[in-house]
Amino acid sequence: MNQGQQLNNGKFFVRVPIRQRFIASGIFIAIAAVFVLFFFAADGKINLDKWLTPCGFKQRHNLPCPTCGFTAAALAFAKGEIFKAFYIQPAAALFYSFAAIGAIGALFTAVFGLYLKSLKRLCEKVKTRYVIIAIAIIIAAGWAVSLLRAINFNNGKL
Repeated sequence: MNQGQQLNNGKFFVRVPIRQRFIASGIFIAIAAVFVLFFFAADGKINLDKWLTPCGFKQRHNLPCPTCGFTAAALAFAKGEIFKAFYIQPAAALFYSFAAIGAIGALFTAVFGLYLKSLKRLCEKVKTRYVIIAIAIIIAAGWAVSLLRAINFNNGKL
């Protein structure tokens, strides 16, 4: 091959080693287990009250905390009521949507041993601090929606 010639980099997928396939299968199993837990809780077969206590912030200040509605949104999302989950807590529903997409991607990697090349490049370029900042902004925006609903519910009184 001449020095000026390039390899065909038109592939969309990259092969992954067996270790990454096992990691991907573990990620899929963990995410699926959480969704199954919430599905059974939404169906009334599991009582989450044993593990989840009432919100202390809401009891103390009579306002929703930044994560108020995450459990209710998870129950709605697990039942397949995606729009209801977005109405209950937009940040939580967005998080669960990304988790579901991640689970599908992990299953694909575990079964076929392939990884999206563009996703690999994206993960290499994106810094962790930007992801954390984005998550904080999303949670703050979801909290703002919850606070506005609480204020409107109380006729403008805090």
